[in-house]
Amino acid sequence: MERAVITGATGAIGTALIKELIKNNTEVLVFCRQGSQRTGNIPVSPLVAVKYTSLDGLDAVQNDTGKNWDVFYHFAWAGTTGTARNDMQLQNLNVRYALDAVGAAKRFGCHTFIGAGSQAEYGRAEGKLRPDTPAFPENGYGMAKLCAGQMTRVEAHKYGLKHIWTRILSIYGENDGKNSMVMSLIAKLKNGETPQTTAGEQMWDYLYGGDAGRAFALLGDKGIDGKTYVIGSGNARPLKEYIYEIKNQTAPDGKINVGAVPYADKQVMYLCADITELQKDCGWTPKTEFEDGIKNILDNWE
Repeated sequence: MERAVITGATGAIGTALIKELIKNNTEVLVFCRQGSQRTGNIPVSPLVAVKYTSLDGLDAVQNDTGKNWDVFYHFAWAGTTGTARNDMQLQNLNVRYALDAVGAAKRFGCHTFIGAGSQAEYGRAEGKLRPDTPAFPENGYGMAKLCAGQMTRVEAHKYGLKHIWTRILSIYGENDGKNSMVMSLIAKLKNGETPQTTAGEQMWDYLYGGDAGRAFALLGDKGIDGKTYVIGSGNARPLKEYIYEIKNQTAPDGKINVGAVPYADKQVMYLCADITELQKDCGWTPKTEFEDGIKNILDNWE
């Protein structure tokens, strides 16, 4: 892979992927919304260029770079948190935007389209999540991601593009959204607040953004057409263990009211990725322990 296009590149995964691609001397073109407050997260390098376009502009964006690109990574998605996850009209638009992204990939000369799905596609499943685990999503976000994965595969193959879909579990790291469990907990502890959490009995799989970025870079070169890959660490621990690790590193003398928040309706209680296919096809394995990932975040906290 010599050149890659990325949408939604300002979060924990996108920025980590860009850094990994820079290491590999891969040229990167970032599609970014004009006026985005997170544009500053994009790594600065002579290999990285930004093209301003929004999700609803993907159907019209043209390749004026004078180059053909290789791999198109589509991370951008509207309505990923809160009540927006069940905004069915918005989630339906996201499916259209994903199809528009495939068309853009074709216009930019790409041979591979890689889409970012979610563990929400599975709903509440038992056991490790595999590519062939039955998917029964329970919210609009998961339903739209499942639909986007299936429809972009057909669309990509219509254009002669290789198609790879991923189902991402819980990623944390620098440039993660401020409302994520990890980032919001750190912020509250740093502000001297006493965070309120659930009992934390959920078995959870957290993967550091740097490891996720490396996985996506490898998929661009080694991923198999038509496959779905589950992106996670492959190990699950009780959520309260992660919570206390964050507290111990951020504010050892701080307090957290564990158990003060009731579980949400349809709460997922077990989340763990089966990463066998990713290891087999790409030779990938996680390298960063959760404790070290939190240290990296704190070292770069502003």
